[in-house]
Amino acid sequence: MRGKLGRIFATVVVVIGLFVLFGRDWLAERAFQRALDTTAGIDQSAKLPDGLHAYVCGSGSPMPDATRAGPCIAVLAGNQAFVFDAGSGSIRKLMRMGFPADKLQAAFLTHLHSDHIDGLGELMLQAWVGGSRSAPLPVYGPDGTGQVLAGLMSAYEIDKGYRIAHHGPAIVRPSGFGGAAQVLTLPEGTDSMTAYDRGGVKITVIRVDHKPIAPAFAYRIDYKGRSLAISGDTVFSPTFNSASKGVDVMFHEALNMEMVAALGAKLGERGRKDSAQIMTDIQNYHASPLDAARAAQAAKAKSLVLYHLVPPVPVRLIERKFLGDAPDAFDGDMRLADDGMLISLPAGGSSIDFSNAF
Repeated sequence: MRGKLGRIFATVVVVIGLFVLFGRDWLAERAFQRALDTTAGIDQSAKLPDGLHAYVCGSGSPMPDATRAGPCIAVLAGNQAFVFDAGSGSIRKLMRMGFPADKLQAAFLTHLHSDHIDGLGELMLQAWVGGSRSAPLPVYGPDGTGQVLAGLMSAYEIDKGYRIAHHGPAIVRPSGFGGAAQVLTLPEGTDSMTAYDRGGVKITVIRVDHKPIAPAFAYRIDYKGRSLAISGDTVFSPTFNSASKGVDVMFHEALNMEMVAALGAKLGERGRKDSAQIMTDIQNYHASPLDAARAAQAAKAKSLVLYHLVPPVPVRLIERKFLGDAPDAFDGDMRLADDGMLISLPAGGSSIDFSNAF
């Protein structure tokens, strides 16, 4: 009996040994092949229903955050795609989400603070090479947008030459490089106007208060009866609330004043006076979670998603403290954005479907 058990045990050891030697390679090959079969060259957005789809490519801020890139919301409306702001690290996350770069029609900037534009160069390169563009990407934004684009295009001029030389002008079309500024100017006394209206997609630009940064914009996107609004950076803004009336989803920035003040006090205690002063300064041109909740309630938005979170919210346990009294001020669904969040608003319906693309 013992001899039989010994032979069985020896066989098991041999099988395990063979698996360790060869099985992992087989599994790795299968996993790689499956990834090729299910992702390479496949339009991941094709499975989405006709409607509005919001990709959270960046829900963070300039503060270090291991899980959140800088502010970025991308929108797919039918067959047209748009990107609103391009914070640091956001474009790689957007591509990982299966965003259709070849459907990208334009980028929209809320303002020219560095944390909202420091991924713009990468976006233009992805649109050019990955999206096979033959014309520069239209970039809508405030006065100064052309200067930003000119600087980025100058910085990438050497890289442009390398890519054309390597892949050839038939693949990497020289005429598709860079961006074309579309400067948005709201007439004095006008709080909003149509910035884009094509193929059933209407994008409205809205003046908001982010002084001393002016102008600063928010945006509303409408398509086939579904709608969403993106605040950009602002204090509580009646103009944004009014222009966002009845939206399905409101994206609103949120800075917890109490937490930022505590951070500033601690920095001051440790001799970091300049950084402590910055923590004081940033409180006067951002909205709190409570302000965001009041904005969504005033607009009668169905759902509120807080993004551009300051300070970072690294664990779920801190979310309740970050929100404070905000849940009491809004009757609808409220949640914090996470990078990779995908929100779908099917045309002809009323559902708001949340998922994660990662």
